[in-house]
Amino acid sequence: MLPNFENARVLVVGDIMLDRYWFGEVSRISPEAPVPVVHVSRTEERPGGAANVARNAAALGARVSLLSVAGKDEAGDSLARLLHNENVNVVLHRDEGLDTTIKLRVIGRQQQLLRIDFETQPSHEVLLSKLADFEKMLADADVVILSDYGKGGLTHIRQMIELANAMHKPVLVDPKGDDYARYHGATLLTPNRGEFREVAGSWKSEEELAMKAQQLRHDLDLQALLVTRSEEGMTLYREADTVHEHALAREVYDVSGAGDTVIATLGVMLAGGASMPEAVRVANLAAGIVVGKLGTAVVSREELSGQLSAVSGQF
Repeated sequence: MLPNFENARVLVVGDIMLDRYWFGEVSRISPEAPVPVVHVSRTEERPGGAANVARNAAALGARVSLLSVAGKDEAGDSLARLLHNENVNVVLHRDEGLDTTIKLRVIGRQQQLLRIDFETQPSHEVLLSKLADFEKMLADADVVILSDYGKGGLTHIRQMIELANAMHKPVLVDPKGDDYARYHGATLLTPNRGEFREVAGSWKSEEELAMKAQQLRHDLDLQALLVTRSEEGMTLYREADTVHEHALAREVYDVSGAGDTVIATLGVMLAGGASMPEAVRVANLAAGIVVGKLGTAVVSREELSGQLSAVSGQF
């Protein structure tokens, strides 16, 4: 039902972070301020950002390489160890002047109560050296995924897209911010509904949405634009057609990292030889699975195969 991913080679580049979770019970309000007191009973660490994209691709069985920047600190060490355990080939540029990005989430009664972020921007020198490694690693990739979280790790994204295009490698970009000109020439862009509205403006009908999507796709010289639309599913816009996939009817537990799962599944499917509409269909199913899990999570090949068996059509 799924393509064979054993020889699918995916290169992921972008901003990585360490997701930390503190789980505990909430039984009273603090006497110091009107806030809940969480008695922490368990902690957990997971790769986040582009690292979560890489581990999602690896969970589907692809051969995954990750190129990024991290600090020479305990969090950077943890990320390297976690990714190695997830069968991801990691090339990390370690910068003494950089603190590895950490997102700390406090969970009580299965609900996120608080998130604390620790982050700094990488230095220009480290990013230049990463660009040189990107060119070397590009030759061994079938698909390139650029995961932009706006933390500075993709300062040279225009050059990366140009290098990938010169070698005829498909480039998938998960965008951030409102400067989409820097993604010009990519194969596929995957903004969510809010991100697309930020750059294209609001719409009142499907026809107006399609017009705005096709205009953006044309302006950026993209082969395709995929707008992920939460409960409305996702829509793929190409020159010749528009393909819409409805969201799975299921309870949404946590949307953290759902975009990572979508672009990772797209990349692995394309690297495995699937068409873009097929890749979008399976990515939509993967998104429906991962939102039923807590925090940044992955979807395994077995879970995805089971979901494909449950729906009416098959490849």
